[in-house]
Amino acid sequence: MGKSQETFSKKENEKKRLKKKKDKQEKKEERQANNKKGKSLEEMMAYIDENGNISATPPDPRKKKIINVEDIQIGVSKQPDIEDGDPIRTGIVTFFNESKGYGFIKDQQTQESIFVHINGLIDPVKENSKVTFEVEMGHKGPNAVSVKIAK
Repeated sequence: MGKSQETFSKKENEKKRLKKKKDKQEKKEERQANNKKGKSLEEMMAYIDENGNISATPPDPRKKKIINVEDIQIGVSKQPDIEDGDPIRTGIVTFFNESKGYGFIKDQQTQESIFVHINGLIDPVKENSKVTFEVEMGHKGPNAVSVKIAK
């Protein structure tokens, strides 16, 4: 009696190949059954209502808003530089880390916290020191420069 030429793995691979072919044929038939080529343009149209939702009904022309093209802004408008009358401000050092070389000054006029780097110091400062400084805009926001101890 002769041994079968097909091994178990060959039989399994053949079964998988046939199943894949059958599935592909079924998907093709399903696509053809659900074909939407016969629809008219009006049936394929989708509309967006005043709330931004997609709907099948066209919008009411009485609710149409007229927008001037000149009023549309693309991008972010540039903010003008803020120029104060007195460029020298006063404040109190709320935090300063000498080992890392930076800290923060609380401006007495605006009560905002302004970053200060050790390179912007003229006099050495410590926490709770009263200082005078100038503000310069950096990459991440306002930076204090020309920081001196107030007398």
